[in-house]
Amino acid sequence: MTPAKTHRATPGQTVGPFFAYGLAYFRQHEVAFPHSPGAIVLSGTVFDGAGAPIPDALVEIFGADADGSVPRARGAFRRDGHTFTGFGRAFTDDEGHYEFWTREPGGIHGRPGFFAAIVFARGLPDKLHTRIYVPGDADALAADPLLSSLDEAERASLVATRTPDGYLSHDIRLQGENETVFLAF
Repeated sequence: MTPAKTHRATPGQTVGPFFAYGLAYFRQHEVAFPHSPGAIVLSGTVFDGAGAPIPDALVEIFGADADGSVPRARGAFRRDGHTFTGFGRAFTDDEGHYEFWTREPGGIHGRPGFFAAIVFARGLPDKLHTRIYVPGDADALAADPLLSSLDEAERASLVATRTPDGYLSHDIRLQGENETVFLAF
């Protein structure tokens, strides 16, 4: 019997700083047409482990529509002024800020609404997956399997806050104090 051959894993390649080329498309952050019925802003800042904003990160989101239905229209890159695609992409600015025009995702079957989010940034060997939950329904948030498996500080890193104008704000911290919970995929 010959011994099984083993190979060392190929090392990861960090993202950037040139990963933006080929990823950008027209109105990519407009998941819903701005100021259309039900449109809200989801915004926040991406921070590194030292608490400094990251000026060249990329955040992608995918979320259900307000009624909890998952968009099935072809062409997630379509930005025609009325089609809600559920998918958006936003680069951070010089202050690490990102912003989307979207709709607040509705929950279904007693589950809370959330955005699936992916973060790309320089120095990361791979993208990071997380969720951004909609605040408000305390019972649904408490019953969510992922949130209920976390301690209070970890849960807080996944739940957005409501701004005075009714929009959503959510900061993403890659490391350190109040680090965002990331999911293994």
